[in-house]
Amino acid sequence: MHFDLREGRQATSMPPSPSPAPGRRTSLDTVDIVVLVIYFLLILAVGFWSMLRTKRSTVKGYFLAGKNMTWWPVGASLFASNIGSGHFIGLAGSGAAAGIGAIAYEWNGMLMVLLLGWLFLPIYIASGVMTMPEYLQKRFGGRRTQIFLTVLCLFIYIFTKISVDMYAGALFIQLALQWNIYIAVVLLLSITALYTVAGGLAAVIYTDAAQTVIMLAGGLTLMVFSFAEVGGWDALMSKYPNAIPSVRVPNSTCGIPRDDAFHIFRDPVNSDLPWPGIIIGMSIPSMWYWCSDQVIVQRSLAAKTLTHAKGGSLMAAYLKILPFFVIMLPGMISRILYTDDVACADPELCKEICDNPVGCSDTAYARLVMELLPTGLRGLMMAVMIAALMSSLTSVFNSASTIFTMDLWKTFRTRASEWELMIVGRLFVLVLVVVSVLWIPVIQASQGGQLFIYIQSISTYLQPPVSIIFLTGCFWKRTNEKGAFWGLVIGLVVGCIRMLLDFIYPAPQCYEEDDRPAVLKYVHYLYFSMLLSFITLFVVVVISLATEEPKPEQITRLTWFTRFDPVEPKEQVFTVEGSTMTSEVNSSPTNGMGVTGNEQENSNGKACHHRNDSSSSVSSIQRTSKIMSAVFWLCGMERRKRGDDAPAMPPPLEEAICSLEEKPLLRHIVNVNLLICLSVTFFIIGYWA
Repeated sequence: MHFDLREGRQATSMPPSPSPAPGRRTSLDTVDIVVLVIYFLLILAVGFWSMLRTKRSTVKGYFLAGKNMTWWPVGASLFASNIGSGHFIGLAGSGAAAGIGAIAYEWNGMLMVLLLGWLFLPIYIASGVMTMPEYLQKRFGGRRTQIFLTVLCLFIYIFTKISVDMYAGALFIQLALQWNIYIAVVLLLSITALYTVAGGLAAVIYTDAAQTVIMLAGGLTLMVFSFAEVGGWDALMSKYPNAIPSVRVPNSTCGIPRDDAFHIFRDPVNSDLPWPGIIIGMSIPSMWYWCSDQVIVQRSLAAKTLTHAKGGSLMAAYLKILPFFVIMLPGMISRILYTDDVACADPELCKEICDNPVGCSDTAYARLVMELLPTGLRGLMMAVMIAALMSSLTSVFNSASTIFTMDLWKTFRTRASEWELMIVGRLFVLVLVVVSVLWIPVIQASQGGQLFIYIQSISTYLQPPVSIIFLTGCFWKRTNEKGAFWGLVIGLVVGCIRMLLDFIYPAPQCYEEDDRPAVLKYVHYLYFSMLLSFITLFVVVVISLATEEPKPEQITRLTWFTRFDPVEPKEQVFTVEGSTMTSEVNSSPTNGMGVTGNEQENSNGKACHHRNDSSSSVSSIQRTSKIMSAVFWLCGMERRKRGDDAPAMPPPLEEAICSLEEKPLLRHIVNVNLLICLSVTFFIIGYWA
């Protein structure tokens, strides 16, 4: 059975036809394909150029881009890593379904990315860490909190990042090319494979910068076409409340736009996004994402100085204003133009239209692209969606492989060579991909077809405990390992119980009675985020005060109040080909690049090599064919020559890694821009509140 809802008619004989109603385009033309090919050639050129600029065969070169990035690629990468295809699909879908309320997440992120640059990042730089679990290990001691957070981060990446972006990108390709969604997923993974295997953080950041330009150009183009089609701003404001589908479930609210669609702050009891939850409950998981998530922080740590990192945060904050105009408002316009399809309110019709009985609002952006844009521009927008997908996926893959390799693998393989670490990091990506594909059916059925709301609700169950641990660890010196660990464990147990209840008792549709347990029915997920944060904070404070104080080495250069503490030298013993030697190294963060003691540079600047257990491997690699050598180079895994098996280390740690020095003029410039950006943020939030 096929429904042509634009005409309000029902056709009963044939399945969806490849040749739909006049004026509706469902596939790309030759010109669109040419535009896509040009896009891929451009990105490949940028990726190849960036690969030549960075030594990817070292830990520092691969995972921190040589720590030599300036402010503009850092800011562009922060934005591109955040704005994935899940945003284009999910944020536009939320706008079509429920108005502008969900944009509060984006504008809240503007404040949090500034918090990262000015409050959290100085602590991370001073500590000399490379991953966020590594920071917890240094701050609290022991390994259990580090390993626990590493495993949790990998789960969060699967549930709220990788699988969501894969699904969103595949959904767009499905609508554009009429392919099966799983075939589309395989295609997308093939596209990203080159970057995942060969890239390194430098390639990811530079290609992110190029993808940001493409995303903004395409998004602004579609916004202009959308407003021209709907009749302008006044037409959007007047027509949206009347965008009601012609087929609805009788005596229900199905398909009727919200009365508060153009307000961010909504009723504290009965609305979909209560305003107290937006102010507090939304900010806490957002703090985890922007201030302590490996994907975001890793880009800022790659900046050459603290000032450049702050500049990147400012650039990302300014860019975060744009999704409201280039994604959300076009999604609302899509509901006006294609009301019966995008806002379908009958499960059977929705199943026919988009193969999802809970709603088709997530098709809003793709419908605009395929039906509004002329030939050529549709290819550009397909490039935009793929750019959003690739920038997000490659960022997550790179960061996930970083924390798995450096925080899990090296915990159990303390003498692992860099060659081994590079192989493990790449192979782990394949595991992430398989699990993410298996999770896609769950996402399809969640949160009434609003993909963006699915992402945020899952975040509020898993992220608040982590936010509290980092917040107390960075800004309360009395926090100790026992308080942090048990606060994290208890908070996550409570959060996981709520998340499981959400999956067991999904939210009822608009025509169904709500018979869920009271904790689901009456406690909004944003309010639950506040409750979960309070529980975690209470446990951390009580246990920390009831147990021993942290050791001095767990405080020095690891909190806001101690970030300027001097780096005190101490003696450390190294092993060199079976013998021992003593050297002065920095006692506070001694492992800034995530390397083991036998790879650390001594005080005379000479690298201390560990034993080469497989001397024959060098000669065997030298006999490898030129093709294999090219493959090794492409992967950034070229073998070192004999006698150069240990990685070259950076200058002394306090100079290369931990410096918080800023030039006075540049510091004043970024501080003035901080005040301007905060003023803009509070104005737009207040205007739409």
